[in-house]
Amino acid sequence: MKVLTKCRRFSQPGFLFFLIVFSSSVVKAQFYNLPNDHSFSILSEKILAEKDSAIHSSIQPYIPFFSEKYNYHGDTHQVFKYLIDDPFIDVVFRKHLINIAPKKQNFDLHIDPLLNLEFGRDLVDSLKKNLYTNTRGFIASGHIGERFYFETLLAENQSMFPEYLSNYATATKIIPGQGRWKTYKTTGYDYAFSSGFISIQASKNFNIQLGHGKHKIGHGYRSLLLSDNAFNYPYAKFTQQWLKGRLQYSNIYAVFMNLVPALSNPTPGTETLFQKKASAFQYLSYNINKSIQLGFFQGLIWKPADEKNQQHLDWHYFNPVIYTNLLAYQLDNANNLLIGNDFKIKFSKHVNFYGQFMLDNTNSPTGVKGWGGQLGLNYFDAFGLKNLFLQAEFNHVTFYSYNSNSSGYTGSSYSHYNQNIAYTPGYGDELVLISNYRYHRFYLDLKFNYQISGYQYQISILTTKIGYVINPSYNFNIYLGMNNRAQNFDNFYSLNNKTNYIYLGLRTSIYNLYYDF
Repeated sequence: MKVLTKCRRFSQPGFLFFLIVFSSSVVKAQFYNLPNDHSFSILSEKILAEKDSAIHSSIQPYIPFFSEKYNYHGDTHQVFKYLIDDPFIDVVFRKHLINIAPKKQNFDLHIDPLLNLEFGRDLVDSLKKNLYTNTRGFIASGHIGERFYFETLLAENQSMFPEYLSNYATATKIIPGQGRWKTYKTTGYDYAFSSGFISIQASKNFNIQLGHGKHKIGHGYRSLLLSDNAFNYPYAKFTQQWLKGRLQYSNIYAVFMNLVPALSNPTPGTETLFQKKASAFQYLSYNINKSIQLGFFQGLIWKPADEKNQQHLDWHYFNPVIYTNLLAYQLDNANNLLIGNDFKIKFSKHVNFYGQFMLDNTNSPTGVKGWGGQLGLNYFDAFGLKNLFLQAEFNHVTFYSYNSNSSGYTGSSYSHYNQNIAYTPGYGDELVLISNYRYHRFYLDLKFNYQISGYQYQISILTTKIGYVINPSYNFNIYLGMNNRAQNFDNFYSLNNKTNYIYLGLRTSIYNLYYDF
């Protein structure tokens, strides 16, 4: 509670702005390592797209010490710094709020405010409700010695959402990607979340991470294998590198939740315990050469815990070898197993081609196999204009994907807190078009999503945002945006709905919020 009280004191915009600008002259900037906000990470992705970059960029968060201490991937200070050719910004506006780095001691800690003050209105809302989000919190990271890195985040939020998000939150009992909520002012939502991890470089080619957070596998805006779409979860991650860094192998063990009661006879007056389910993921990434990266994936969601909330695992769960569980369970078992692969081809330092393939069920009730595919293209410094980024991506996922369909069993679905842990819309076809342009501290983001969900409905979403980066070390920015969304049902025209949300905000934009569904 003391931490939250301090965060509330920093929630006054004027004081916070003054404090950030003042403190930025005395501390040092550095990226945070959690899966970053898409627009925040574009300039880093631009460096990773160059042929002389050997980072295994398909799995996030990246591992600090593989690249920084052992020089597998070159100079990470060049990779992860914010690339703006403006000496004024470099001296004054690239600093952390608090940085503790004693001289002659191998220790570093930096702390920054986590803030999202957003106010807007849906122009098609006849009730003309005021919509807003008020987020206060902090994010911190640092290292102790040469082999220990840590990162933590805490946020408390109150929101009044546009109607489609409010309907989603009411139906699913969660805020997208941010967990459960309680009622705030009758029609609002009060919610909090935290994340953090420690990273231990046990040896030159072996890293261990323990934490509570999320991961993303793939090079695209979406991931069909494992994404940062859902809520945070506890995990242990073990990563090895071989062949002078060309091959990287990761094992992730995690615990997910189904939002259904876990106990058949709960104790009266106690808080509800939810059904847990264990999971295990293996991902093998191989740099064939400087231009081609290949990845191979296996994900296993175990049957949920029993009526006493006890998980029953056999040795296959702990088996670290990729694809061997496929032989043991195949794709239609009650233990939900999913396989896939991804790739990236660097045609040049400006143009990258990427994709994914996912295979889940082979025997669904309708006879349709559960599978998905993704193709995408990134274009950096498009048409010779520096810092103009263009991206086009197409995703296709069949119905009945991500569920275990053994005798209709769905308890081990590929989900956590009522959200898919991979593809955000769940199934269907989607076209994503993204444009991002930056000129010094100013930026312009444009994104268009067009989704077709089987033969039931279509959704088109146009998101426009123009902003100014106050401090790029943690992407503290002020922005004006518009979210225009239209949902059309083929057979139920009375249910068609539109959103035209105009908003102004002040935000620490370092993690993704997927509201485009």
